[in-house]
Amino acid sequence: MPKITFYQLGNEINSLAEYDENLLDAARRAGLIIESPCNGNGTCGKCQVKIRAESGEERKVLACNTTVDQDIYVEIIDCQDGNNLQIKQDGQAHSLDVDSAITKIYFSAHDCTEVYHHGELIAVEAGNTAVETYGVVVDIGTTTLVVSLVDLITGKELDVTGALNPQSRLAQDVLSRIKYASNEAGLEEMHRLFRGELNRMIEDLVAGSSIDANRIYEVVFSGNTCMLHLAAKVNPAALGRYPYTPVIRGGNYLLAADLGIKAAVCARVYLPPIISAYVGADITAGILASRLESRQGVCLFIDIGTNGEMVLADNGKLAAASTAAGPAFEGMNISQGMRAVPGAIEAFKFESDGLRVVSTIGGKKAVGICGSGLLDLVAQLVSHGFVGKNGKFKQVAEDGKNSYLTINQGKIVFEVVEEVYLTQKDIRQVQLAKGAIRAGIEALLEHRGLSAAEVDKVLIAGSFGYHLNPESLIGIGLLPAEFRGKIEFLGNTSKTGGHAFLVNKEYRRQICDIVENVAVLELANIGNFDKLFVKCLEF
Repeated sequence: MPKITFYQLGNEINSLAEYDENLLDAARRAGLIIESPCNGNGTCGKCQVKIRAESGEERKVLACNTTVDQDIYVEIIDCQDGNNLQIKQDGQAHSLDVDSAITKIYFSAHDCTEVYHHGELIAVEAGNTAVETYGVVVDIGTTTLVVSLVDLITGKELDVTGALNPQSRLAQDVLSRIKYASNEAGLEEMHRLFRGELNRMIEDLVAGSSIDANRIYEVVFSGNTCMLHLAAKVNPAALGRYPYTPVIRGGNYLLAADLGIKAAVCARVYLPPIISAYVGADITAGILASRLESRQGVCLFIDIGTNGEMVLADNGKLAAASTAAGPAFEGMNISQGMRAVPGAIEAFKFESDGLRVVSTIGGKKAVGICGSGLLDLVAQLVSHGFVGKNGKFKQVAEDGKNSYLTINQGKIVFEVVEEVYLTQKDIRQVQLAKGAIRAGIEALLEHRGLSAAEVDKVLIAGSFGYHLNPESLIGIGLLPAEFRGKIEFLGNTSKTGGHAFLVNKEYRRQICDIVENVAVLELANIGNFDKLFVKCLEF
């Protein structure tokens, strides 16, 4: 069998290639992680490695579709996307009364402190630890993790940190994550990656705040339904097949120790209730943070990401839906797409004289395009006539100015800056993603017998959504023009809603009542949804 020598971050690992095994599988078997958001389907182009044969010939290949028949050296090109990732850590919140599920009583006669959870004795600690009472909120995004350390006596956040969700290196979107974790080995790997990164983040937070992790008594998980399954180490396979029935419904508690979380031995993990298989606890938290059920008029709440979740509130009556937008908005499945890190193009526009104005994160040299920059680019290309309503590149711009269109590997591309370009396939990926979300919005409005003009407020939640340009959202048709002037960005309501659940146990009871009364619109069951989706593909 051929010998494979892997190099990654200065380490060398030797392995023998199995028959007909690709480099991606061989690396995983050797315990190495190669970025592969599409889970080896050959569609994302992110698993590029540098190989060198014994002859000395070097070339770059995709690990997922490269097998070997001779001894070979493989350099795993370290992905920079996980470093300095731009993550929105705060969001809209309302004033909170502190009424934690955790209470403590110190008994001086015995010099011990009793710890209670919802009135149930869960631990007895030596000495007076009554003032050391902490909790953690974990916003489990498909792409990112945000962890907040909270004082349960004052209700105040002590510190917060964010990081890449390491699971995204193996499977970027929800559907590929479900597929990967549908067997025991895949589920174990997904949970191991999550647990390891969460514990590292908790360690950093407690060290920075000079507290003891053993004084963390409650953890709130806020994330979509699939992310909750993976965090709780529950097989998500049922979410990927009809009738899409979640194993976890939320509104319950788990032992943190059973999940390997670094906290007090007695610590509990609270899972907020979910709405459906694809409208999860992150949206439940968003409803709580935005007080959606209490708003007057018609209000649309949207979390734009790999899984476009939305809730329509009509004077307190809620209806929810979810669309599979895919990973394009996260920079994946885009030829030169990347996450929101320094050097990523985050904004783009044409000046009146046709000059391109490009903004990058950190002011660094442009090396790729992140989600917000991608939407700006496509919106500008559409409005200036480079791309038609059908999504196809035009040879010459309608205004007659320099089109900036060039030929790259035999195909027409739009050159954003030198060595960074947008392809026809990239445009199609944006088209599919925006069409899915717009179709969901239209279906929800039709379900309630409403028009876009009747919507009073549009609330956009999430780390990604916070960085978007409203005019770009309308320009590509992701949002109807009637929403202009009505858009408000809420930030990370998954975390702020989770914070509310953590510091006040009454909100947990209230949200269960709210969730029970949410009407869930299953778009797959709508007879004409395919026609609606095709209509919404137009720019």
